[in-house]
Amino acid sequence: MVYSAETVANWFLAHNAYEYKKDGESIEPVTHLKLQKLLYYAQGAYLAIYGVPLFNEDIVAWEHGPVVKEVYDKFHGSGNAPLDADDAFNYDTVQGESLGVLREVYNTFGQYSAWKLRNMTHDETPWRQTPKNDIINNGLIQEYFQKHYVE
Repeated sequence: MVYSAETVANWFLAHNAYEYKKDGESIEPVTHLKLQKLLYYAQGAYLAIYGVPLFNEDIVAWEHGPVVKEVYDKFHGSGNAPLDADDAFNYDTVQGESLGVLREVYNTFGQYSAWKLRNMTHDETPWRQTPKNDIINNGLIQEYFQKHYVE
């Protein structure tokens, strides 16, 4: 199933809030920058495993790495403050193989700070080979993730 990038973003925020309630201080909050990178890694993992996008919105190569503009527009006013989960979001909206991919992406990449994730994306081919402000091609993302992340 294809979701909106906003739904995937809200899932990450809800999951982070759940983990924080469970484990407290050891869980780092999700900022806007970190959320953008989690979206990129989720899209890359899903493309590599299933060959289709998790969400249809484009990922653009901006100065600080890959960005989904629609999600940027929703959260850009938050600066680097932690983002709150949407209380109205139904955590069960994401299911099946999508849920498994999001959990794996959160567990693998959610442990890193926003700036660590930003720097990681700057070292990766999809962002490096895409001119600034251009759309990062899903085929390029898929190929990179198949080679470097998905076993």
